[in-house]
Amino acid sequence: MSYKLIFLVPSRRGLLSMLFTVLASLCLPLALAQSGYPNKPIRFIVPYPGGGGADIVARMLAQKMTQSMGQPVLVENKPGASTLIGTEMLAKAAPDGYTLGLITDSHAINPSFFAKLPYDSVKDFSLVSQLVFVPLVMVAHPSLNVKTLPELIAAAKAKPGKINYASIGNGSPHNLSMEWVKSLAGIDMTHVPYKGVAPALTDLVAGQIDVMFTGSSSALPYVKAGRLNALAVSSAKRLDSFPDTPSVAEAALSEFDFMTWYGSAVPAGTPKDITQRLSREIGLALSQPDVKERLASLGVVGAPSSPDEFAAFMRKETASLARLVKLTGVKAEL
Repeated sequence: MSYKLIFLVPSRRGLLSMLFTVLASLCLPLALAQSGYPNKPIRFIVPYPGGGGADIVARMLAQKMTQSMGQPVLVENKPGASTLIGTEMLAKAAPDGYTLGLITDSHAINPSFFAKLPYDSVKDFSLVSQLVFVPLVMVAHPSLNVKTLPELIAAAKAKPGKINYASIGNGSPHNLSMEWVKSLAGIDMTHVPYKGVAPALTDLVAGQIDVMFTGSSSALPYVKAGRLNALAVSSAKRLDSFPDTPSVAEAALSEFDFMTWYGSAVPAGTPKDITQRLSREIGLALSQPDVKERLASLGVVGAPSSPDEFAAFMRKETASLARLVKLTGVKAEL
């Protein structure tokens, strides 16, 4: 009896199927590893000192994300240099999903202020989600004896350069918004920069500083306690948390309309699925009833978005703020 050996040669389609099977098996460990994200703590870099509005919002989010993601989300405050210190740390962190950073409109302003940055504001980051809109409130120490924006303008015109105002640093939204007021009103006030809201407010409440723009969440307790006078809000309309305080436009300067905001980003190169996961987690946190209630009590408006939506917003905001920088002629220096 004789036997014939028959060799079956797979078709091209069969070969491709086998190849895909092999590749899938090779990729399986990576996919399983990623499906376990996160498996260690995530740090959340905030480029401002503790106690300010950005810190308050970041810590609320970190608490909720810790609960939903099953790993600690730990806030690290890295203030200074108009947010450049903390933002540079974010840019240079490993793109593995374990470093998240808070960014604000300072991130969009800084390229127009500084001739050189220690990072590329676009290429070195992947945007995750916008977080909130934050109306600013102009507050003054009672010793200045002004209770309205027109009164401040009159006082500044009577004493050019004698009234000082605080900001959270050269090139910050707080600096830029006050310089816009100065430009529109034709007044001169002396700028005193700080590293963050908390130290600036401390000196303002102590009477060492006369006036400043600050986030509504930071201003509210001091205004309620009668330790500061609210002169105007930066948004086009009055705020629910400051119903008796007119907008800058309503009080004196019709062209003025300014809102700051917070967002989030990760280092460029972070896997897209992780970036999207973080975006969803932020959206989930901001949708929680207790978070919404807390934000509303602070006069802050939640504004979660997808990475693509936040990128489109950032492009528009960067162009708008660049025009405002040019209009005011403000220059920031490190």
